[in-house]
Amino acid sequence: MADSGSTGKYLGTYNWYQSKSSPCGYERSPIESISYVTTGVSTQVTSNYSINQNLRSHDMAWNEPGGSGNKDPWGNRNNQGPPDLDEVVRKLQNKLAGLFGGKGGSGSGGGSAAGGNAGSISLGVIAVVLVGIWALSGIYIVDQGKQGVVLQFGAFDEITEPGPHWYPRFIDTVDVVDVENVRSVNLGHTNDEALMLTQDENIIDIKFTVQYKVKDARDYLFSVRDPDLTLRQVTESAVREIVGKNKLDYIITDGRVAVSADIGRLIQKILDSYATGITVVNLNMQNAQPPEQVQQAFDDAIKAREDKQRQINEAEAYSNDVLPRARGKAARVVQEAKAYEAEVVARAEGETERFIKVLGQYKKAPKVTRERLYLDTMEEVMAGSNKVLVDVKNSNNLMYLPLDKLITHKPSVVESDASSTPSPSTQRRAPLSSIRDNRFSERQRSREVR
Repeated sequence: MADSGSTGKYLGTYNWYQSKSSPCGYERSPIESISYVTTGVSTQVTSNYSINQNLRSHDMAWNEPGGSGNKDPWGNRNNQGPPDLDEVVRKLQNKLAGLFGGKGGSGSGGGSAAGGNAGSISLGVIAVVLVGIWALSGIYIVDQGKQGVVLQFGAFDEITEPGPHWYPRFIDTVDVVDVENVRSVNLGHTNDEALMLTQDENIIDIKFTVQYKVKDARDYLFSVRDPDLTLRQVTESAVREIVGKNKLDYIITDGRVAVSADIGRLIQKILDSYATGITVVNLNMQNAQPPEQVQQAFDDAIKAREDKQRQINEAEAYSNDVLPRARGKAARVVQEAKAYEAEVVARAEGETERFIKVLGQYKKAPKVTRERLYLDTMEEVMAGSNKVLVDVKNSNNLMYLPLDKLITHKPSVVESDASSTPSPSTQRRAPLSSIRDNRFSERQRSREVR
């Protein structure tokens, strides 16, 4: 029973040492664990022996003069000497060797053989359990958007994609890298980073935010020691180079977008030359302004520039409003002129055609045509008059004059305007027409008589 208790105690000590791992991440072998247990037990035995000797060296009640030496509680051990440490260690080693399938020392007997067989069975079970734990400990899962970088004895082996995987622990190690999420690095939060010199020898206070992703997990882990620090230094160098090639006014006004694009391209070029495995997604210029000492003067200059641009925009808006209206008015005047031209030409053509027809009639009967033109002209001229012309020279016919109508229409002739003058003329054409008809009839009769 004592051996069984000791075996259980030592087995517990062995399991405790076996559960401890070194700082490097590997587990101790059984032989190393046995050595640790042996050393620990030897230290414990030596400590107990030292305590025992110290207790004996003190003057106790039973060691007083005249007292009985048999009262010493340690005196009933048949005056045995201190334990042999080598013997204790040897016995312990034999028991541990028997636990793991050994002979159990030089002793013989059925008890030792039975203990050896039990130790062999226990060792097999422990070995199977340890192998199972070791196999299960090698299972790992790579999440979506990440990649696993497998190292074998510290050297790169392969890249694993999202999903479950297995690797032999203590032989391989795995580093999981996020290759999907966007990361950011801020630049310009200290004066050393923010203050930069421009081409026109002005100082500008500038702040940037660089957003990036990992495009190659292997390069990201092994090409540079600290990727974030490398990106920060590369960004600062690129910003200083691009800012030094441009003027202050251009950077803080019209050239913000162009300067940001140039800086992003230069950063990516440098990162690719270092094979950092980083790709720049976006570069945002958060702030670009002069130092505080001259900020007020630059604000005034910017305000004046904005006022100038505002006035230019207002002038362009007024021009866009006035010019179309002027063009429309000019087009309307041109169309009216063309219409008047067409009207005058048509009237002239009509007069020409009428004159040609009158000329034909004049060639046939010149005297009659002249008299008719004369009478027509007089009729038009005298149309607005209230006088009646009577030809009494060549006619003795009794003429009927509608005096009542002439008197009635007399006020209307006076009050009417130029547009209403033709109406009384139509009423007064009857006497003139009758005179003309009489003259024509008399001429015809005279011709017949001849």
